[in-house]
Amino acid sequence: MQEESLTLSDRRLPVIRVHTLVIGSGAAGLNAAVQLRANGVEDVLILSEGLEKGTSINTGSDKQTYYKLSMCGAEADAPEIMAETYFEGGSMHGDLALVEASLSARAFLHLVNLGVPFPHDAYGQFVGYKTDHDPRQRATSIGPYTSREMCRALIREVRKLGIPVCEGRNVVTLITIGGQKPAEGRGARSETGPNGAETGLSGEETDPSRAQTGPSGEEYDSSGEEKGPSGGSGAKELRVAGAVALGPDGELEVYLAENVIFAVGGPGGLYKTSVYPEVHTGAIGLALMAGAKAHSLPESQYGLASIQFRWNVSGTYMQVVPRFISTEPDGVSDPVEFMRPYFDSVGAMNSMVFLKGYQWPFDWRKVQGGSSIVDILVYIETVLKGRRVFLDFRINPEGFAFEDLSEEARTYLIRSEALLETPIARLEKMNPGAIELYLDHGIDIHLEPLEVAVCAQHNNGGLAGNLWWESLNVKHLFPLGEVNGSHGIYRPGGSALNSGQVAGFRAAEYIAHRYQAWTLDGAAALGAAEAAVASVLAYIHRSAEAPGRAWQAERAEFQARMSRAGAHIRSLEVLRTAVPEAWVQWQRVSRAGDLGNLSESLRNRQLCFAHAVYLEALKAALESGTGSRGSSIALHPRGVKIHAQLDDGWRIVPEDERFRDKVLETVARPDGAAMSVWVDRRPLPHPDSWFETAWARFRDGEIYG
Repeated sequence: MQEESLTLSDRRLPVIRVHTLVIGSGAAGLNAAVQLRANGVEDVLILSEGLEKGTSINTGSDKQTYYKLSMCGAEADAPEIMAETYFEGGSMHGDLALVEASLSARAFLHLVNLGVPFPHDAYGQFVGYKTDHDPRQRATSIGPYTSREMCRALIREVRKLGIPVCEGRNVVTLITIGGQKPAEGRGARSETGPNGAETGLSGEETDPSRAQTGPSGEEYDSSGEEKGPSGGSGAKELRVAGAVALGPDGELEVYLAENVIFAVGGPGGLYKTSVYPEVHTGAIGLALMAGAKAHSLPESQYGLASIQFRWNVSGTYMQVVPRFISTEPDGVSDPVEFMRPYFDSVGAMNSMVFLKGYQWPFDWRKVQGGSSIVDILVYIETVLKGRRVFLDFRINPEGFAFEDLSEEARTYLIRSEALLETPIARLEKMNPGAIELYLDHGIDIHLEPLEVAVCAQHNNGGLAGNLWWESLNVKHLFPLGEVNGSHGIYRPGGSALNSGQVAGFRAAEYIAHRYQAWTLDGAAALGAAEAAVASVLAYIHRSAEAPGRAWQAERAEFQARMSRAGAHIRSLEVLRTAVPEAWVQWQRVSRAGDLGNLSESLRNRQLCFAHAVYLEALKAALESGTGSRGSSIALHPRGVKIHAQLDDGWRIVPEDERFRDKVLETVARPDGAAMSVWVDRRPLPHPDSWFETAWARFRDGEIYG
């Protein structure tokens, strides 16, 4: 690591040159730093807002899951079998599925060796259980704080290895060299879906197999690479060269790097109702503004969570069958058990609440006659009626009786020895840690109800990468963890934790074998840094001369827009209004912000840009005719009515499953535009497993391309 300085506009800025810069200190970024050292890359620096501020160390659930290859019992499992589970979720590239499956055991055992206490039996078998979208018992857990303990173990290892960490840094822009701005082009074509619903503009039948056009107007191939007129690469190479950060003293700092690990987490700051910790906002907008290609942005997960302290109310929180009530905005007046009219009986309602514990993420397939109707009803109360919804564990729902529950629910409670008088008594029996967790945050659910809402929980999409987690179109940039977006429509519960760990192994190995030598042109990098700093300083100057609204007001506006138009309830009509509104706000925010808090004002730049790009991608998907998909429903006046007691506004377009073999790629222009195209997903590989051949390719380094 080398330190020098840069003078610009009478400001003297520190310039730090480092071989590999790690931005973000969640579980993915920390493991990447550790693995870089293990692979012989010594010159590593971690930039972080704070080791205690990421999503990984601040989130969990009643039993936070880590997903891995099965390591117990007699049931057969293998990487290709596990990869098929990933692939069946839809819109996930096959090579990524196989990599995540193949390295899951290695990544898991690395955590075990670092001291994470994953449970095993007396014979050393790492026991497991089934999780969402999992046909085998691959899941494991150490309780509510699985990812927190992972981070703590990795932090200990980072400190042991002496890897430098610079905390209190807010990265405000990425430095790039080369490339060309994506040209304006057509978005994903808007067409009528196969169900005949008018979901698009052209009136033609959707054909997902049709070639779509890319940002330069050229055709895309199935690998996601843009092709020029002759079929070769049509774009100039774009590479990352570092980043500019705002330091703890409020001054800008320049970091020049051969490689950048971009592990900034999910887009938590985009939503009004979110289970992401308040200290985490995400920074995908920085990469989008730099021209990095994204994919599967519309594929997010949503579910019920508490909002005073942000936490998923999945698993036993639902299985003990709490009482759902809604109140006036004061949180006290007019308490109503609002769900009862929508079910044939009290037993049917309570059985569905129980089932919600298993089926926590919102799923459009479980709206009609399934547990996701609970999420719809909570949304109606909170968003449409402006009321507040609470879980009351102190007393049973009115008319509650164990004999009225489904056989599945009764059996579960009997086997758990939890046929007890109240929900809180049942919770104390089955999962006392779930109560203690809230006590640790000043909430005693023995004494008060727990306020909940349907919240954004995880983005299955994000920045597009290859099988080594390098950006598809920005060389030397490695998006890891949730910001990478390796998963498609559905993913097994706990697979995000596995993905982030696997990503660290892959990026570190590739950098060590392909990007160990310093190739960054120093003069070009410094010139690019000057331009990046000048852009930030110009923004600061404009803001000082003509400050706009307070940063809190700007953030509240785009968060409300995302929760209204870009969460689990989607409508093409609403999106067509929301998208231009989003770009208008972005233009306003990019010109000026409130300098009452420079760090937050600069953060709003990338967050606001990101929310506009996300909404563009959502609109493109619905215009293409995807319909309801994953953790979202697509409303349409001529759709299928989802419940007899709901009005005709609750009609949905079913999923067009032909899009499951497609991936939506999105590229944004920094001046405020975005375009999405459908590409074929990369197939599931079936590589030659002959040892001598694989060994030779490994020895010769052919595996790195």
